[in-house]
Amino acid sequence: MPTVLQAGPYAFIFFSSDRGEPPHIHVKRDRQLAKYWLVPIALEKNRGFKEHELNLIVKLVEEHQTLLLNAWHDYFDT
Repeated sequence: MPTVLQAGPYAFIFFSSDRGEPPHIHVKRDRQLAKYWLVPIALEKNRGFKEHELNLIVKLVEEHQTLLLNAWHDYFDT
């Protein structure tokens, strides 16, 4: 479960079992977890984040989309 980016309390991570899915990122804080597709950026799943936090997180995903995509391709060698 590599951490690609840490932004404040949010860890942006991949799961090794994610191979074979379209590029995406999981965002974790405490027990909350959200999954965002990276192309196009879209919320796929949310477990526990409030709407205002999701708004902040999607801005971070947009800001770091290139970094997150490059990390995805490097990690999964695609």
